[in-house]
This record gives sequence, structure tokens and C-alpha cells, in this order.
Amino acid sequence: MRYAVYLAPPPDTPLWTFGSAVLGYDAATGRDVPPPDLAGFDAPTWAGLTAEPRRYGFHGTLKAPFRLAEDCRPEDLAAALAALADQHHAFDLGPLEVRELGAFIALVPGGPAPALEDLAGCAVVDLDPLRAPLTAAEMARRRPEDLSERQRDHLLAYGYPYVLADFRFHMTLTGPLDAIDRPRALNSLAAAYAASGADQPLRVADIVLFAQEMPQDRFHVLDRFPLRGA
Repeated sequence: MRYAVYLAPPPDTPLWTFGSAVLGYDAATGRDVPPPDLAGFDAPTWAGLTAEPRRYGFHGTLKAPFRLAEDCRPEDLAAALAALADQHHAFDLGPLEVRELGAFIALVPGGPAPALEDLAGCAVVDLDPLRAPLTAAEMARRRPEDLSERQRDHLLAYGYPYVLADFRFHMTLTGPLDAIDRPRALNSLAAAYAASGADQPLRVADIVLFAQEMPQDRFHVLDRFPLRGA
């Protein structure tokens, strides 16, 4: 069993509907959903381009997937998440924007987001005592030889390299794309995002626990923990 702590909009919002449709999977219901009509891409092609992020569901990472430490129980994780949520007030983000992020397309904040960065940093540090150490295979998959020294330190300390000073919040919409598909996907997704009505300010009112039972399974929503004042 693996867990992940994510930011994920409520399932009755346009943003959740849009993101889940783009990935072809609704992590709240556990069901496949048809993709939006994206100019330049047929459904089978788009399904291939989103195969990797579909495994995780629509989300923005606060604490990347991890296994529980041997002496920790799911109830301990739930209690820690409730305590973390109670330490942070609900907050607003401006509308997210469709952007290129390396070889991927993702939704990212349009400006500074200090409350989000603080929440993510606390999630990484405060929940880490509950995380089992990475196995050698898990460590190797992160390709530490390609990381900066600081990112390698993060990987060793917290099980994930892109945290704290290297944290960049994003909600992934595609897998890696080549130089031909990337601009077409960016334009098609930006148009679909605007047409969906999802390009509105985002209220961050909770943190969301996702779970994956077996390595071949997709992650799904397990529970939500409301922030203070939500």
C-alpha cells in the first residue's frame, strides 16, 4: 500500500471535471471518463499521452507517494493529517494557468503562492516520520546522478527530490511529450481549459489523502482533511 498527500479540488467543481477528463480517470469514483474534444488529437492517441499521469489521478503534490513505516498504522497517518490541516488556514489561489513544464503540460499558479508553499513544506517535513525509507530500487528510479546536490539531499532526507526550495506546484495534464506534440497539446489544452469554466480562482480548503493498494493499481481518493476555517 502506498499513500500520497495531494491538493485536489472537490469532485463537484469544473476544475476536477476538467482535470479528470483530460487524464481519462476520476480518482474520486475510480472510473474511467471520456476525454475532452482536443483539437489535433484523437482519443486513442490522447490516452497514450496521458497514460503515466492517469495512474495518479488529477492532483497537485504536497507529499509524494510513500509507504508507511513499519511501526505506523493508517490511523496514525490520518491523525497526523488532521493535525497538519488544523495548523493551516484555508486560502485562495488565483486561476491556474496551462503551461509547459519541461516536457510536460501542467496547470501552475499564475503568481507567487506563499500559503501553498508553506503547506507543502510542512507536509513534507511533518509527515516524514511516518514514511518508510526508500528501497534501493526506489532510490535508483529517481536517478540521483541527474539531480543537483540539494535535490539529492532532499531525496535522502524526505524520499523525493523536488521539495522545499525545489518545490514547484503543478497539476500534471500529460506525460512527456515530444517537440511536435508539445505545442499542439499546449494550445488544445489551453482552449479546452478556458471553455470548461475551470479557469477560476481556486479555494484550497482541504488536503487530500490518496491511496494505491497494489503497484499496478491507480491511486484513488481515500479521505479529505479540512483546513482551518474551511
